[in-house]
Amino acid sequence: MHKRTYRYRIYPTRAQRSALQRSLDACRWVYNQALAIRKDAWEKEQKSVSRYDTIKMIPSWKQEHHFLLDAYSQSLQEACTRVDLAFQAFFRRVKSGSTPITSGGEKPGYPRFRGQSRYDSFTYPQSGYVLLDNDRLRLSRIGELKIKLHRPIGGKIKSLTIRRDGVGNWYACFSCKVDQKPLPQISTVVGVDVGLASFATYSSGEKVTNPHFFRKEETALARAQRRLSKAEKGTLERAKLKKVLAHIHKRIANKRRDFAHKLSRQLVNSFGVITFENLDIVEMMGDNYRSMNRSISDAAWRQFVQFVAYKAEDAGRNFVRVDPRNTSKMCSRCGRLVAKDLSVRVHDCSSCGLILDRDHNAAINILRLGIQSLALA
Repeated sequence: MHKRTYRYRIYPTRAQRSALQRSLDACRWVYNQALAIRKDAWEKEQKSVSRYDTIKMIPSWKQEHHFLLDAYSQSLQEACTRVDLAFQAFFRRVKSGSTPITSGGEKPGYPRFRGQSRYDSFTYPQSGYVLLDNDRLRLSRIGELKIKLHRPIGGKIKSLTIRRDGVGNWYACFSCKVDQKPLPQISTVVGVDVGLASFATYSSGEKVTNPHFFRKEETALARAQRRLSKAEKGTLERAKLKKVLAHIHKRIANKRRDFAHKLSRQLVNSFGVITFENLDIVEMMGDNYRSMNRSISDAAWRQFVQFVAYKAEDAGRNFVRVDPRNTSKMCSRCGRLVAKDLSVRVHDCSSCGLILDRDHNAAINILRLGIQSLALA
């Protein structure tokens, strides 16, 4: 069994939207309070405060701050769990010496306090929710909401997270334990080289056109950003323009996700062995020019590979990541290294005479390395 999240749109009334926002604000307050207590205890006394210690403080916080009663008790406890997980991740990064690009390559990312725009979900970890039928969901402290179940929920529901997106829509995200659903075994194999000229090139030579979703929306984005920059802060007009900008970003993200889901499903249905390079996207973006970083981000390789990975696991397919070193330079026929920069799009081997599209040559090498690693496993 493995975890799977099923996300559905919910349609709260105006009163229910206010109730959802109050629950969200209460959970955010507990998150920030738990973080402040743990931070102060360590800085002033070198004392560690556990998740259970902060959870025990919630009843007294409720007596002092009655707005905390607007949220389900277990949701408030889960906010303390989020703080604990944030600290665990921080200490893990410190121990490993990780320096993510998002922190400027210097700090491993100490847990931060969350403003309204940076806290967008709360969780019912065990109870507090009931799915009544195909279109009604009852939430503690909120009431009965309309929900659109566009597909069946698979497996056993373990928790429910209510999430708000950047444009004010609300979603119910059910975390479930599901059984694998293996597809009939097939002997077909493929190596996949992701790129910018083409989104992906298969070892068969087939290419998948790069959709460039962000590039296609750049004009609309630039126009919205210009209008937003001219609007006075704190005005209703600025709030509306921020929502317009968020709608454009959401449209891009939805198109990108839909593309990745459909292409990953096609790959998993068609091939029994699927091999990719084990690319470090963060490191690649740190080494490139800004224009190339934008293209890498627009391509969303990581999202695509993640979708292929979990679909392959569910279907019982072999999914393999291989070392990307020299996959573009190595001749797929004779193994000789042919040096070439990114502007050279054709592999031309002077040793064996192979002339092949650069990405096609790399995809063949990726497939060979993947099959070798399976044979050694």
